Amino acid sequence: MNIRKRIEKLREEINNHNYHYYVLDEPLIPDVEYDRLMRELRELEEQHPELITPDSPTQRVGAEPVEAFGTVRHEAPMLSLDNAFSDEEVQAFHRRVCERLGLEDVEYTAEPKLDGLAVSLRYEGGVLVSGATRGDGYTGENITQNVRTVPSIPLKLRGKGIPPVLEVRGEVYMTRSGFEALNARQRKAGEKTFVNPRNAAAGSLRQLDPRVTAERPLAIYCYGVGVVRGWTLPERHSLMLEQLKAWGLRVSDEIRVVRGVEGCLRYYRDMQARRDKLDYDIDGVVYKVDLFSQQDALGFVSRAPRWAIAHKFPAQEALTRLLAIDIQVGRTGALTPVARLEPVFVGGATVTNATLHNEDEIHRKDVRVGDTVVIRRAGDVIPEVVSVVRERRPPGAAPFKMAGRCPVCGADVIRNEGEAVARCTGGLFCPAQRKEAIKHFASRKAMDIEGLGDKLVDQLVERGLVNNVADLYSLTQEQLAGLERMGEKSAANLIAAIENSKETTLARFLYALGIREVGEATALSLASHFGNLPALMEASEETLQSVPDVGPVVAAHIHAFFRQAHNREVIERLQQAGVHWPDLQVHRATDLPLQGKTFVITGRLDTMTRDEAKARLQALGARVAGSVSRKTDYVVAGEEPGSKYDKALALGIDILDERALSDLLQS
Repeated sequence: MNIRKRIEKLREEINNHNYHYYVLDEPLIPDVEYDRLMRELRELEEQHPELITPDSPTQRVGAEPVEAFGTVRHEAPMLSLDNAFSDEEVQAFHRRVCERLGLEDVEYTAEPKLDGLAVSLRYEGGVLVSGATRGDGYTGENITQNVRTVPSIPLKLRGKGIPPVLEVRGEVYMTRSGFEALNARQRKAGEKTFVNPRNAAAGSLRQLDPRVTAERPLAIYCYGVGVVRGWTLPERHSLMLEQLKAWGLRVSDEIRVVRGVEGCLRYYRDMQARRDKLDYDIDGVVYKVDLFSQQDALGFVSRAPRWAIAHKFPAQEALTRLLAIDIQVGRTGALTPVARLEPVFVGGATVTNATLHNEDEIHRKDVRVGDTVVIRRAGDVIPEVVSVVRERRPPGAAPFKMAGRCPVCGADVIRNEGEAVARCTGGLFCPAQRKEAIKHFASRKAMDIEGLGDKLVDQLVERGLVNNVADLYSLTQEQLAGLERMGEKSAANLIAAIENSKETTLARFLYALGIREVGEATALSLASHFGNLPALMEASEETLQSVPDVGPVVAAHIHAFFRQAHNREVIERLQQAGVHWPDLQVHRATDLPLQGKTFVITGRLDTMTRDEAKARLQALGARVAGSVSRKTDYVVAGEEPGSKYDKALALGIDILDERALSDLLQS
């Protein structure tokens, strides 16, 4: 697989894992495997910067906010941190910091890394006006009413010198004692108990009824600030935290200022030794360069600051027995083996299953049904099968063999040369793929059918009301109202959402079809290149490869998809149902008017969303970046633009207001 294809593949995998981890709270792989994918992608992009795109996971923090709440756009992004898993990696981080600053040593603020849910609190005039989750780092869920119920979050700040606008970042968590008491109440009431404090905290903050959140034992520790107006920050991060505490915000008592890498590692070992004595879960510690002037000099790389790092604790392990290897079938037909385990308590949770990745990984570790296996909850989050205790293998344990037919639909299973993943050939008629294909089709960045959630899709498929995506457009309000948890009003709203989705764009429609390895960026490139669907459907593999970022493998997937009669039939039915989009004026990459220009968008836009502005700029050949640099050609500044606007002014970069952007797009 060439470099470009490997990068695209990594991006698709990481985006999928981000969605399952951050949005659904249902991670698919251990943290160590996710970190490996991210590291590989970062290394490849560093070696080939010309292949970096604005939609790469390295250019953003994670995945999208759920849609049950309203959304809040973070004026200053909520960035994530790079991770270190060994003393050597911390030493390397410290060495990079010192080399960049030209110093022999540096002081750090060291603090526990809580295992909770990151939130942003905005105070105006000292009064709490909004609360939001991290979301994708740029847009989070509006949980204002829920954070107001957390006793340790002040509704009004106290003291003097409170700035007109103060955005505070912190971690909402649940104490261990509170978690045990909550589960005792749940058991007494005959209700479902929670797996661990993190899941309980995240679930509590995402309750649609704030009264439920108010009953949960939640707390917060604040660790930083975002947007600040009317206050000059102290010279040190540690002094800033002291000021937050003086204003009534809760800050950890475990925070220390340490000198150099030796001080960091001493703090790490101290917290590791006392970890089990704390009344809250931590999965590591965080080091931040203390002086803000040094932080500013170090700056950022893609989604993370150069001046901070999270030092994770070692994974926790346990032994258990492998009872079975089941096969799950994904949206693209990928067959994923899953280990079903004898329940074992490890890392604060009872583990009953673990991912086995693929057939090659099973054979590499020689995992067999009946084996005693080592289970690790990497990063204290999710389990993986690390190894087999062969001395305990029962007689007659047979090597694993991937099924020749799909366990869901019975279709043939194939594994292409050079690929680790086996796939079902059932396409749209495979029930497993059918559900996931419909969910993907209805997702926000595809056809954006609001209200068509996972459980509703399951009901529609299981009751035979929807066999493929085209059937969505023949549903009636009466059919929907008869489903569980659906009343007349909900049914009417969903019918309206389905009707609204008929008006879309060619790029969204192509992405919604779920063609293998065709993500948002590739769909946009295809739409811009061909301009209309018939031209794309009839294109040869050779013609498809003339599209930027489309190589032989992706071209083969696209060509094969449109050669299938059932896929063409579904597309025809969708168009007959009224799904439509405007054809585009065809441009080749060399003809695009904004080819080679880099834009950054900041602030609130009124006539379009930032995603829409980004898509329209990209369609004209522009690159849309997440941060301002000397290579930026234009900064689009909406209302309340923030620090990117200030940096653009300092660098002398051309700034466009929303009217100028509209004029540019129209011309």
